[in-house]
Amino acid sequence: MELDTSTSIWQGKRVRLRSHEPGDWEHYWIWDQDSETERKDGNLAFPRSQERLKQWAQEAAVRKPEGNNWNFLIENNEGRVVGRIGTHDRNPRAGHFGYGLVIGKEHRRKGYASEAILLLLRYYFRELRYQKVTIEIASFNQDSTGLHEHLGFQLEGRIRRAGFTNGQYFDELHYGLTVEEFEQKHAHRFSS
Repeated sequence: MELDTSTSIWQGKRVRLRSHEPGDWEHYWIWDQDSETERKDGNLAFPRSQERLKQWAQEAAVRKPEGNNWNFLIENNEGRVVGRIGTHDRNPRAGHFGYGLVIGKEHRRKGYASEAILLLLRYYFRELRYQKVTIEIASFNQDSTGLHEHLGFQLEGRIRRAGFTNGQYFDELHYGLTVEEFEQKHAHRFSS
């Protein structure tokens, strides 16, 4: 189906954020085969079967939001799914949330991650009135620390030996960005 998404808040210049459809299980199955990416997320899990992923995707396609938590797929302008981003509450009363992000190996360094993050932040800051976002990054994940520092996130802390993968402990880095920092650095991207 041809769809004009040019006026959607979820559409950027390079990517669009969208909800899950039942056929999206295949993307997760492919991503599960990339152990290095899973390690960068600090969570190398047991492999999932295609049937389990089909069932999960079917449920995800009809799932209702839990609070302001939501999982999006990131689709490029050619309609290819290139990654995923999902939010979770930290403290909704104080207006504080977090997210996790994965971009498929073959789609990295094309601007997809930064645009997906900015689309998400615009919605959470300008529509839901959140005032701060905080994320955790494995200390060895230099691609993610570089991306977030480029977007204006500030290193707020280090939890030593907070994770374990590939036979080694790693530190967990906490990065944050306030709504004021977001507006100062990125408001020009979203001017009417």
